[in-house]
Amino acid sequence: MAKWKFLTLVLCMMAGTASLPHVLMRYFTTPSVKAARQSVGWSLIFIFLLYFTAPALATFTKLSILDPNLATGIIGSSIAEVQALDWVQNWSSVGFVKIIDGNGDGLLQINEFFMKGDIVVLATPEIAGLPYVISGLVAAGGLAAAMSTADGLLLAIANALSHDLYYKIIDPKADTKTRLVVARILLLAVGAAAAFVASAKLTGILGAVAWAFCFANSGLFFPLVLGVWWKRANRAGAVAGMIGGFAAGAWYLYMVQFGGMAPWLGLDGLRFGMIGMPVSLVLMVVVSLMTEEPDEETQKMVDAIRVPRGETVTNA
Repeated sequence: MAKWKFLTLVLCMMAGTASLPHVLMRYFTTPSVKAARQSVGWSLIFIFLLYFTAPALATFTKLSILDPNLATGIIGSSIAEVQALDWVQNWSSVGFVKIIDGNGDGLLQINEFFMKGDIVVLATPEIAGLPYVISGLVAAGGLAAAMSTADGLLLAIANALSHDLYYKIIDPKADTKTRLVVARILLLAVGAAAAFVASAKLTGILGAVAWAFCFANSGLFFPLVLGVWWKRANRAGAVAGMIGGFAAGAWYLYMVQFGGMAPWLGLDGLRFGMIGMPVSLVLMVVVSLMTEEPDEETQKMVDAIRVPRGETVTNA
């Protein structure tokens, strides 16, 4: 079951990454479809390096702290000596490191050293004796990544609502100035809603990231994929898939996380995308087949998207 949980979590993260709107918007800056695909390839390389090296760094750092056979190992040392270390004092003062001499022998045992996992990477430069500026650069990099992700998501959500909902459905005759004002108002509203949800502390950082990815893949993954690779897909099917998949995933998350329902097949609240994605797929296929197929212009556009250089082809 552990392997099954790991594989389902990886699948949710992969499909969620492919469905995040603020990531897709980055590729709109490329001049052609071929350039966009090359950009995706380079992005995957650097994303792999990030997700591979950060956990590895955290793991090796924690092992070096705990293992007395390694250079920075502190287990087995005098508690007084360990407490005198600068990095232990600094992080203990803010509550991220705690040492408790449980058996009173004055020596630090592995079950007497407590360090929050969230600060392992941030504390690594200081533990290694590097200047404080290195820790500052690490913290600045993390803050910059969080800020860029947050503003990308806010812009994507606000612009989608103002253009696709307000302009396309509510007021198709709205001028550019009005649409811009609506987008800015929605930007503030979405930001306030996000801050309110964060203040409720429904889950931790890991849970919040997993929820975001699962919400994205529940509603957007199959409409995006089938919209390009299945020419029979149409607007009605995509809308049904998005709404149905999102609703199914949200319902399952609520029931498992807050409603007391037992997880299906071990799929807990971090993996509810495994419920939303199949529902989205089935609804999109069924509704698309039951409704009128796309017109010729739309199918030509799909053909153009598939070709790396952007030329339109005649055959699927």
